[in-house]
Amino acid sequence: MSAMPEGIARMEVLARPEPLGDRVYATLREYMRAGRIPAGQPLQEAAIAAQLGVSRTPVREALTRLAGEGLVVAEGRSFVLPALSVDDIGEIYALRFLLEPEALRLLALRRPGPDELAPLRRALADMQAAAAANDGAGFMEANYRYRDAWTALVPNRRLVRAIQLYADHVRYLRAFTLDEAPVRKVVLQGLRELSAALAAGDGVAAARAMHAHLDNARRILLELMTERSR
Repeated sequence: MSAMPEGIARMEVLARPEPLGDRVYATLREYMRAGRIPAGQPLQEAAIAAQLGVSRTPVREALTRLAGEGLVVAEGRSFVLPALSVDDIGEIYALRFLLEPEALRLLALRRPGPDELAPLRRALADMQAAAAANDGAGFMEANYRYRDAWTALVPNRRLVRAIQLYADHVRYLRAFTLDEAPVRKVVLQGLRELSAALAAGDGVAAARAMHAHLDNARRILLELMTERSR
């Protein structure tokens, strides 16, 4: 390797762009989280590649990765977003009850400062404004920002990845429930209590608030599934 010309400061290595497979994965996962891919709809490599303007290889990599996480399942020559059963909901929430209250308990004990909690306060204020305006889409977007804000403060990133994975298994269903005004009211009350516990550094109250929040979410999802099965 030739030496740098004298008098020129050492240059930093250029950042490589994110691999295309990772970008396709992130795009598909976000579509699933937003409820924009219906359960049972075939996800075919060629069709997705054409829509995204990429080759089939990164699409295949992304679908294989999503299948490894249980977010899609193989069906014939394609993949589909699985339709969850009541038992699936029970298993997913059993794991979420173990992970999320404990993460919030540990976070509260760290006593995050006002600057750290500012993104949560902004997201909660936006949720309140969206609820007052009967803006379901705006409420859902702010709700997701609230979750992203508190998970960003959890230092154990492996724990965060597990939390995000199991939340994403049911997130596309939550997109339907958050469009209902009574549901938004319940969600707001739960997150107000959680925010207060975090600001007070009360780990027990934070864990309790998250457990109650998840219990309400599970109940609402099961009610939705019961209505759809009639």
